[in-house]
Amino acid sequence: MKKYEAMIVLDTKGKDESIESLVKTVSAEIEKVGGKLDQIDQIGKRKFPYSPRHVESGYFVNYFFQAAPAALDALRSKLQLNENIYQQYYQIRA
Repeated sequence: MKKYEAMIVLDTKGKDESIESLVKTVSAEIEKVGGKLDQIDQIGKRKFPYSPRHVESGYFVNYFFQAAPAALDALRSKLQLNENIYQQYYQIRA
């Protein structure tokens, strides 16, 4: 098990779901692939410097968790299918 930090940018434009339910959905996906959540930091809504794909802003959330490297690949693939996830970035924590 390695420690990871994930920066997930949620696309909330025109969505009926609340921010809390979107954050919980990603948390559940992390746990489904065998990850163990350590901490969740909700950074908040930030505007992008330019509007790629007609999205002006996103809601940034940091997830700190432990998982096997294979679980990270499964998580990344699963979240790519979620239309509420705008971007996802991962890095190994020391």
